[in-house]
Amino acid sequence: MSKDKFKSSLSWDDFQSLGNPENAPEPAAEESAESTENLKDIVRVYLERKGRGGKTVSIIKGLTGDDDYLSDLCKKLKSKCGVGGSVDDGEIIIQGDQRNRLIKELRIIGYNNVKNAGA
Repeated sequence: MSKDKFKSSLSWDDFQSLGNPENAPEPAAEESAESTENLKDIVRVYLERKGRGGKTVSIIKGLTGDDDYLSDLCKKLKSKCGVGGSVDDGEIIIQGDQRNRLIKELRIIGYNNVKNAGA
């Protein structure tokens, strides 16, 4: 490994304060509660061909969150699948039949109730 991976931008005082539990930052309770609520939702992954010029797309429905959260999630899923996609009306649209891979990735992220909907 190169030495560049071990470089840190912490000062000595910051480094020492990390070991002291009195100086440890407290976790934001609102964020953790909100994120666990989102992960309990039932998420369904559909396959659709109609109205898209014969092209097949996988659509993820049932996700809750603001547009920024859905955009970030869409970006992660697109990079994992190696395809394009977008967010539209609270749904994530991924190009191609990527249902199995999307279900696997959503479960890795923490969504436990992910279902393959349709045929």
